[in-house]
Amino acid sequence: MAPPPFFQPGLALPILWEDRHFVVINKPAGLAAHPGPQTKDSVETRLVPQKRGGPWLVHRLDADTAGCLLLARRKSALIAAQRAFSEHKTIKQYWALVSGRPKQMSGTLTTELRRVSSAQQGWKMTSSSVNDTASSSRSARESRPARTSWRVLAANEITSLLELTLHTGRTHQARVHCAVLGTPIIGDTLYGGRQDKNGLHLLARSLDVPIQYSLNEPGKPSQQKNDLFHIQATAKHAELEAFLQSHALPSSP
Repeated sequence: MAPPPFFQPGLALPILWEDRHFVVINKPAGLAAHPGPQTKDSVETRLVPQKRGGPWLVHRLDADTAGCLLLARRKSALIAAQRAFSEHKTIKQYWALVSGRPKQMSGTLTTELRRVSSAQQGWKMTSSSVNDTASSSRSARESRPARTSWRVLAANEITSLLELTLHTGRTHQARVHCAVLGTPIIGDTLYGGRQDKNGLHLLARSLDVPIQYSLNEPGKPSQQKNDLFHIQATAKHAELEAFLQSHALPSSP
């Protein structure tokens, strides 16, 4: 018997990887993960509800960010994947096209991120050093540590393509940390980037999620130990890949 449809008719999204427990989609930029008061179309509303519940989004991506988004077909799969995220066992890599070039070709940045609001801009995230946050008890309560590693993949005179590895999963982490490096993401006007007709140039490039849970089939004998496997997916982006091909930097010896 054919499995039930995953997406609503005419609203399918590109699938990068799937099995009977999980699906990784290539979320397009501009599509929200969840619906809201002003947002009717979203990844969640495009899914066909299943008889046993789900599908469920394991994590989130900003509406303006394209790329890998993991969904779980079953509740046991959702729990196993969320455990991997909460224990920081996942590897999340992003590509960002930024203005300028970092002072170093690679490195790791650790700051505290805090959400602030204003009547002019609404809400955004701000970054401060760990020492600065420690001096204010209020800031310490509201701040969360964020750590990002970066590497310059390609560059010309005014623009660079960065590979970002997010070791934590804070709101707007990649966007804020690129701004802290002095290289705001193109199209990210909220954090100092120049406006661009193609929007935010940020891609959730790849996802590696180690999953450990029982893979027992209904009606089959219970296994004595849990199985471990990896969900691995990579998203494509024509503009960023073209920039990499044209301006790739020579490899280090």
